[in-house]
Amino acid sequence: MNGLVYHVVSGDAYFSGIALVILSALLSSDSHPRLQRATPVGFLIGATAIAISSTAIPYWCYAIAAITSAAWVVSWMIVRWRRGTSRAMAAVWTLLGLIEVPYLLAPTLATANNSQLCVIGDSVTAGEGADKFETWPRLLGRQHKLQVQDISHVGDTVAVAARRVQAVSITASVIVVEIGGNDLLGTTTSAEFGRDLDELLDQLSAPGRQVVMLELPLPPFSHEFGRLQRTIARKYNVKLIPKRMFLSVLAGGDSTLDSIHLNAEGHQLMANMVWKVIQTAYIGKVAG
Repeated sequence: MNGLVYHVVSGDAYFSGIALVILSALLSSDSHPRLQRATPVGFLIGATAIAISSTAIPYWCYAIAAITSAAWVVSWMIVRWRRGTSRAMAAVWTLLGLIEVPYLLAPTLATANNSQLCVIGDSVTAGEGADKFETWPRLLGRQHKLQVQDISHVGDTVAVAARRVQAVSITASVIVVEIGGNDLLGTTTSAEFGRDLDELLDQLSAPGRQVVMLELPLPPFSHEFGRLQRTIARKYNVKLIPKRMFLSVLAGGDSTLDSIHLNAEGHQLMANMVWKVIQTAYIGKVAG
């Protein structure tokens, strides 16, 4: 995966952009005049990086940041305001960075009721050319002695996955969900995605069951898909695996066939990554 693409869709561009915006704010009031003149350029680059990162913080956060940033821009014409607006903008963008930090952290699971695992996914899980290698759910089952129910199919959208779940019986107390890429890159609107995801997670939620979902890596200006995924996951107490963890697999050397679909090495990397997240659920129940 191209380094710049990874930087954007992983969300790293959001933090790089914030750092540039804050630096621009701080330099604009107390630095040498030459640096002051350069700060608008730094601000524009930082703001662009933030926008294309599609980081799904609440709209009201972006609104406050936009108002504060606009006040900072205006202060360039009224010098006596510059120091106050610079500090305010730096403080607001620092807060917006801190708001996103929890989504960088891997979730922790409680001990599961059994050694079963259910996986729901699309072609990233079902595998392109999977007859030539083991997919990551199979690897998890074999390497960690889990009973895996794999409900993944090439081409599935969230709506199709919801219909598949409705047609089967799930007894696993841990469910890993990798779905939504075909919605994001296809013709599904964000509203349809939200409706279908709500239906899917409603079906999966049950007492004594833990559901974890891979957060979608978002192309530029796809904020709403990410915002809906986070909101609905929170509604059903579904834990999200950070998108940067998923992308670390896709960007892990020669791990894909086409930058999205995993090869044999990629499926092993994916199995390793998912196991790091879910292993606490199986302590004392399985070996490996």
